[in-house]
Amino acid sequence: MPNPYVALFNPAGTRAFTAAGLLARLPLPMTGIGIITLLAQTRGSYALAGAVSATFVLTYALLSPQVSRLVDRLGQRRVLPVATLLSVLGLALMAACAWQGGASWTLFAAALLSGCMPSMSAMVRARWTHLYRGQPQLQTAYSLETVLDEVSFIAGPPLAVGLSVALWPPAGLLAAATLLALGSAALVWQTASEPPPALIAPAATRCPAWRLASVRQLTLLMVAMGIIVGTVDIVSVAFANEQGQPAAASLVLSAYAAGSCISGLLFGARRWHLPLPRQLSLGALATALATLPLLLAGNLVQLAGAVLLAGVFFAPTMIVAMALVERSVPEQQLTEGLTWLLAGLNVGVALGAASAGQWVDASTSRSGFCIALAAGLLVLLVAAWPCRTVPAAKPGQ
Repeated sequence: MPNPYVALFNPAGTRAFTAAGLLARLPLPMTGIGIITLLAQTRGSYALAGAVSATFVLTYALLSPQVSRLVDRLGQRRVLPVATLLSVLGLALMAACAWQGGASWTLFAAALLSGCMPSMSAMVRARWTHLYRGQPQLQTAYSLETVLDEVSFIAGPPLAVGLSVALWPPAGLLAAATLLALGSAALVWQTASEPPPALIAPAATRCPAWRLASVRQLTLLMVAMGIIVGTVDIVSVAFANEQGQPAAASLVLSAYAAGSCISGLLFGARRWHLPLPRQLSLGALATALATLPLLLAGNLVQLAGAVLLAGVFFAPTMIVAMALVERSVPEQQLTEGLTWLLAGLNVGVALGAASAGQWVDASTSRSGFCIALAAGLLVLLVAAWPCRTVPAAKPGQ
């Protein structure tokens, strides 16, 4: 049986835009932790570092769908260079202000400017959709992109922290800015695979994609899934510290990423005959149930197993959500619709980390997984919402 992932790259240019997209998506996970590491070293305040980092995350969540909306109307080659330039300037400004001892307000201003960063994951998914719309290969492409998202969140934070600690405090942020500029330029340069812009949008597509009930529903689902991820990150670190083995936290978190990556690849390699809303309901149920073992883990080995199980259901559920958005939004608003989901995921991760940190400080580390359990129930409730909020598949799909 031919490997579906090998066949995915048969069309010319697919390898090039995939590589460019992987390079360009690394800056997003690098920036949040890069800000914290930079300001912790230069200002000695985790409160300031967390506030500035949160400003970046929230600004990105609000602005990235607007950037993607412009991309849908004007094209990637016209919008990405401008958005990338603004974000790179913001990152450079933050590095300079932190290193030179600038006023705190300048850091927040730089975070707002940095939040203009485009959603590169959505840009690449839009190219795959333009290439394989209505074909079974699209699910495989979405699976690959979800795995690459996981890879970027595995490699990005350690890269930013390592550069800041080992070389120079601003090095992590400056590396993120450099990768964003290079990756965006490489993607824009590949015009053959770029989806055509909707220069004259039909009246039905002039409203923001957020007004579609299906986009709001799936974005909320991604927020809930992000809360699970953020909670697992913080509570796993705290639990490892309580066990006297802080270094083991990286192994626990690697188990989550490994479970998600493997299941995502396997899910994309198969053809599933269940309707997408049914797949989403089953994935949500599995996601909710998989949070229960987290509360029962009594040692690091058990926690690693529970986290591995939780990660197994993350990628397939996200893949199905992306496929539902592709079928729910008008073709001229695809990039914007995908970006809302990715922004929701990032907001959820930030909310999960912040709330879990507060919980752990006030109670025991393991009890912090109650937040993941509550988020799992929210995932289930959102997915169980009447299917009328998710439009039927387009003809031929």
